[in-house]
Amino acid sequence: MNARAVKGSVMARLLTATSWILALLLSSCQPTPTNSSQSDPQGDVNTQEERPYLLERIGDAAVVQLYADGFDALTLKEKTLIWHLSQSALAGRDIYYNQKHAASLKMRKVLEAIITNANGINEETLEDIERYTKLFWINNGPYNNLTARKFVLQCSPAAFATAAHKAASSGAVFPLTPGESLETVLEDLGPMFFDPNVDPIITNKNPPPGKDILTASANNLYVDVSMEDLQGFDEQYGLNSRLVNRNGRLIEEVYRINGTYGEEIAEIIKHLEAALPYAPETMATALRALVRWYQTGEDADRVKYDIAWVQDTTSSVDTINGFIEVYLDPRGIKGAWEGLVFYMNPEKTQRIKTIAENAQWFEDRMPWNPEYRKPNVKGIVANAIDVVMEIGDAGPVTPIGINLPNDQSIREQYGSKSVSLSNVTEAYDKSSPSSMRDEFAWTPEEANRAAKWGTLARELQTDMHEVIGHASGRVSPQLQGTPHQALKEHSSALEEGRADLVALYFIADNKLAELGALPDTDQEIIVQTMYEAYTTNALVQLRRVREGTQLEQDHMRNRQMVVHWLMANTTAVEQRQRDGKTYYVLVDAKAFREGVGQLLNEVQRIKSEGDYPAAKDLFETYGIQFNQDLRDEVVARVDALNLPSYTGFVMPKLTPTMDTDGTITDVEISYPLDLKTQMLEYSGHTQ
Repeated sequence: MNARAVKGSVMARLLTATSWILALLLSSCQPTPTNSSQSDPQGDVNTQEERPYLLERIGDAAVVQLYADGFDALTLKEKTLIWHLSQSALAGRDIYYNQKHAASLKMRKVLEAIITNANGINEETLEDIERYTKLFWINNGPYNNLTARKFVLQCSPAAFATAAHKAASSGAVFPLTPGESLETVLEDLGPMFFDPNVDPIITNKNPPPGKDILTASANNLYVDVSMEDLQGFDEQYGLNSRLVNRNGRLIEEVYRINGTYGEEIAEIIKHLEAALPYAPETMATALRALVRWYQTGEDADRVKYDIAWVQDTTSSVDTINGFIEVYLDPRGIKGAWEGLVFYMNPEKTQRIKTIAENAQWFEDRMPWNPEYRKPNVKGIVANAIDVVMEIGDAGPVTPIGINLPNDQSIREQYGSKSVSLSNVTEAYDKSSPSSMRDEFAWTPEEANRAAKWGTLARELQTDMHEVIGHASGRVSPQLQGTPHQALKEHSSALEEGRADLVALYFIADNKLAELGALPDTDQEIIVQTMYEAYTTNALVQLRRVREGTQLEQDHMRNRQMVVHWLMANTTAVEQRQRDGKTYYVLVDAKAFREGVGQLLNEVQRIKSEGDYPAAKDLFETYGIQFNQDLRDEVVARVDALNLPSYTGFVMPKLTPTMDTDGTITDVEISYPLDLKTQMLEYSGHTQ
């Protein structure tokens, strides 16, 4: 799902928390509700039937434990490699906090100082501060991951100040600069903690008329820069820099050692270099290239790293580390930092590998102009993986599928790598309730189909989206620059829609049954299950946007665009009413697939030709605005079920055993079962 069409290394993600509702609608697994305060972090959580997944609810967020069952079977060399790579990922955590908002790090440190020195603080005030802090951790700052809107403390500023001073009297250390008082810090940060109208939206791609997408966005990727300022500016470090207007002159503050985030990058490099002796040579080559890019910040070195990473096709352990995602930037240019560490899951890899091995077959049958088909699909590598660490823009809210890089030239010349995050999928399934599925299904038969076939349908959609969808197609030779540069703020949503449409189109093809990806006798019902869930998701996702009347998140825009286009241009989907409730109902699966093919043809043309006016019209017509009354109805129905909107994951914990000279002799894995414990431990590493 997340292909980043960006002049740099780009990752594609499917079914992050932004699309979690699709997992709810498709999943057949029941949650294991366990309150984290009642869990024993040292207890036996290796019995899969008994271990807790759903740990707690904080507002509209669920907290779920992630397990990595295959870790103990890895060799000591692999475990040691994972340990060093995880430390490298952890070293970059604060970069992403700072990218999201200039005040985020200071806010986090104030919050953590209070909750770790809570003696004597009013119980009601402390409860609200802890609630807010947990949401802050899950979202890496004070903005909701789904809606891009700021959330605030509910206690009064006076109560918060009293709590801070009480914590200070108990020994709390606050982030004060020389000459700065606690009162000054609280006063300066007050609008961010309490006023929803100050810096209200972190990424605003559709501000009101007369407003600028950069100045209307609260993130820290630009300082005093407007779109008008960029006219004629030759941007050299688009992916890995912050752009600052200094006295009328635009300055690129490059993310590299001895540059912006130089201290954090130095720590990242230190741990990457420590990992080198334990990495296979192909991976070591990629890690050395990554180190070089961090050192220079030059795009040519980013390209070398991307190529080296793609060419490492055999390593059982891997990492994604760097400035990758561009969704935080309303322009879709600046990369947000993230770090992932994972190992291959051979038992679950066969299906996704088989699909990848047949990529050329699918490419040759894409329902778009043959001019935009790749004549020779290059090296698509696909694996199922188990994640050990996801941080920065990758966690605690996490994807279930990844495809990268999305540098178009690298993809066409060298190929791409796709992974399905098996243990994340399992954790979503194990923590997902069935009540959402029942509430929005038009018939009991639809709900039953989702219960029986939902998990397989979702896994197939993930595999096809990542492996075939994002890896498909080519641009017109007449296009100047990249599709991303041409399509601007609509590029990411269009690319996610394109990959979704590829999956929806080919799920109905007999080829998948021939490949053994699904049982041929049940393909028709699996297709119907996927189409029904995708249709319903366009309605149910409105519950996440409780303010305003437009979608900001690219995946939500993509899904609404697809379904609303089908509703307007085919007979496949109907909006129906029953007992005062609204339903989106699949009425003709054949018409659905035919419509998907027609829309996919146009979406690929838009991308290949860089047709910005057509992309803008497509999303402004079908993908951005929604009916407020319909949203309010959906919210009321969901609230009555007391269901979360998105999920943050608690990662496994790695603990090395070392001998007297510091050599690692073992790495143990355990499961904290508590968000607060893990987040404070992470902050201890980075403060």
